[in-house]
Amino acid sequence: MIRRHNTALTVSVCLLVGSLAACSGNNTQDLSSYVEAVKSRQQARIEPLPEFAPFETHLYQASGERDPFTPPLYSAPKSQVAAASGNGIQPDHDRAREPLESEPLDSLRMVGTLERQQNSWALVRMSDSTIHRVKPGNFMGQNHGKIVQITESELELTEIVPDGLGGWMERQAALALSE
Repeated sequence: MIRRHNTALTVSVCLLVGSLAACSGNNTQDLSSYVEAVKSRQQARIEPLPEFAPFETHLYQASGERDPFTPPLYSAPKSQVAAASGNGIQPDHDRAREPLESEPLDSLRMVGTLERQQNSWALVRMSDSTIHRVKPGNFMGQNHGKIVQITESELELTEIVPDGLGGWMERQAALALSE
């Protein structure tokens, strides 16, 4: 074992000495001639930078105007706000939230239906692959969507969304059966 170690050490030392001997050669004549050729080339003339006219500054003096760096505030006429918020539609914030209301509607997938004695259920898969059985009257999606009807190919619901004027409006949506 010691003999092998000594042999490996001897071979390593020989290779190191051989490598150093190969690097010590002074055959750099071709490199020196190339450097001299590059130095003797004529220098290219560089054009001077063009002169630019000085920039004229402008002082913004619109003290009575709206600040251009803050977004404008738009308000609807009071008659539109009163009409929009007076339609009586609004979500029930006091009811207990159902599991399918924690995800947006486009992340939910309808994967099947069940029917028994004139009762219909839909099977809905969430993004974490859990499957829930829902029926008309259940809620799903983040826009207060209430299931209205279940057919073999889709699940229809009515969502309550803000109308942009301070009130609420109903919007029809559907979740089709995934292939």
